[in-house]
Amino acid sequence: MRQHYRITVSDYRGARHYTLSQVMWRAALGGAGVVALVFLGSLMVIQLLSGRIDGLNGDLAELREQNRTVEERNHELLSHQNRLNEQIDSRARELIALTDELEQLETIIGVRPPEALPVAERISVASHTALERRLLLTSVPSGYPLAETRITSGFGMRDHPVTEGTRLHGGVDMRAAPGTPVLATADGVVEWAGPNPGSGLGTMVKLVHNYGFTTLYAHLDDVDVRVGQYVREGEPIGKSGNTGLSAAPHLHYEVRYLGRRLDPRPFLDWSLDRYDLVFEKEERVQWESLAETVRSKVRVLDPPSSDPTPSWSAISP
Repeated sequence: MRQHYRITVSDYRGARHYTLSQVMWRAALGGAGVVALVFLGSLMVIQLLSGRIDGLNGDLAELREQNRTVEERNHELLSHQNRLNEQIDSRARELIALTDELEQLETIIGVRPPEALPVAERISVASHTALERRLLLTSVPSGYPLAETRITSGFGMRDHPVTEGTRLHGGVDMRAAPGTPVLATADGVVEWAGPNPGSGLGTMVKLVHNYGFTTLYAHLDDVDVRVGQYVREGEPIGKSGNTGLSAAPHLHYEVRYLGRRLDPRPFLDWSLDRYDLVFEKEERVQWESLAETVRSKVRVLDPPSSDPTPSWSAISP
């Protein structure tokens, strides 16, 4: 059996001969096999890594898409948060303004709620109190019957400018040029509208109001209402003039309670921001019982919410 192998290599320089033993040949074949196996293994590893890389690239693309979606969602949430913050800031400013206005209203109507009372309940208390007071101000004579004027003669004993005798002046006289609109000082119904011979009041209007009050407007040139007609506070009822026992054009105005003449001056100056004035100046009216009647009407017109709120008197005794 042959133990050697001859290998001939030819090139431009000629042929060269190499002799290999069988052991070396087998070693060479084994080395070539190992190299081949390593090569094949490397190819397989490369193939596996290539597939893994493709999978990772797909995962990366998916993650990038998810990241883009999350960024878009975050942008939307951030925009929404900014809008909410703007709304919160706006509501906070409105609440501050509302609280300031509420404090002013509470000051005007004389309500002093506890400091810990929530704003919503303070508004409820103030609205109920304001409604009570407004209802009373529209039901009982308040304010001036002329848009612009001044008092020329007050309530009480005086020398009459026409008869020259001393007598009770049961109302107040106010300067008014002929034809000046005369306004109702409270809601009511017309009891008299026209001349009143023998009274010295000339052409006059008499209104009957709630709770026993009446008002009288005298020395008119003309009337704009008729007997039985309902009128609202501030509605024109006639025009001033110089009829009856009158020395010059003016309006004679009276306030009566249960037929008794009262000094109209506190009622003329009575308003929401000077609410206690009439109660301090006029003690002949049972204001407490009247106040309770008004409150009962307010409860019917505007019942309280399910949670009761503290109650303060809307009218000072």
